[in-house]
Amino acid sequence: MKRARRQVTKTAPKASNAAEAAENANDDVSERIRTTLANAIGEGALKPGTKILEDAIADHFGVSRTVVRGALGVLESDHLLERKKNRGTFVAEPGIDEARALFESRRKLEHAILELVMERASAEQLDALEKLADEEEQIHHHGDEKSKTTLSGKFHIVLADLGGNAVLTEVLTKIVARLSLVMALYEEEKRDDCGADHHRMIVSALKAKDLAKAQHLMDHHLADIEGRVRLTEGQGDRHTFMAVLENFS
Repeated sequence: MKRARRQVTKTAPKASNAAEAAENANDDVSERIRTTLANAIGEGALKPGTKILEDAIADHFGVSRTVVRGALGVLESDHLLERKKNRGTFVAEPGIDEARALFESRRKLEHAILELVMERASAEQLDALEKLADEEEQIHHHGDEKSKTTLSGKFHIVLADLGGNAVLTEVLTKIVARLSLVMALYEEEKRDDCGADHHRMIVSALKAKDLAKAQHLMDHHLADIEGRVRLTEGQGDRHTFMAVLENFS
C-alpha cells in the first residue's frame, strides 16, 4: 500500500529588506506631512477653506501623491481637512452646530482632566506648569506674533499630560486643533492670548487641592474664549470674504 504524499504548502516569500525600508520611509514622510499641515492649521497659517495642493506637497517632500493622500486621509478623519467632490481637499470649515459641540466637549473633558491631575500630578510637575504660565505672560508681553500663536493651547495639552491618561490627551489635542478653525471662522474679538492669568489661578487651585475651584476657574476661562466668537453663518462668511480681500489687496 502506497503512502499518501504529504502536501507541502509553500509560504509566500517575505518582503525584502529594501521593500520594508521603503515602506517605513514612506510612513515617516507621511507622518511629517500630517504634522506639518496640522501645525500650519493650528497656528492659523492655513485658513479654513484653503485648498490643499497635493502636487506641491509631493514635490516638497519628494514622494508620490499616493503617500500624500495617505497623510491627508488621516487629517480628514481628524476633521481638519475635508474632501469636496470633483474639487479637491480643503482646510475644514466647521459649521455652527459642530462648533457648539466642540466647545461643549472641551468643557466636559477639561473637568475630567483636572480631576485626574489633582489625583496624580506631583508638586514638582505643578511647579513646572506654573512656570509655563509665567512664560506665557512674558511671551504675550514681549514675544513676536508667531511665538504667541504657537503658544496658544499649549498649557492645556501639558495640563492634560499631567493627568496620565494618553487617550484623554489625544482627544483634547484634536479638539483644540479643530477649535482653532472655529476661532479663525467665527472670532469677533481678536485676541492673541489664551489667558495666562487664568492659567496661573487654575494651577494655584490645583496646588491647594481645591478641585471645585479649579473647575470653576476653568469654566470661567473657557467661557472667556467662547465669548470671543459669534456663531452665525454670516460671521463665518464674513471671515472667509475678509481673508480673500487680504490675500488679493
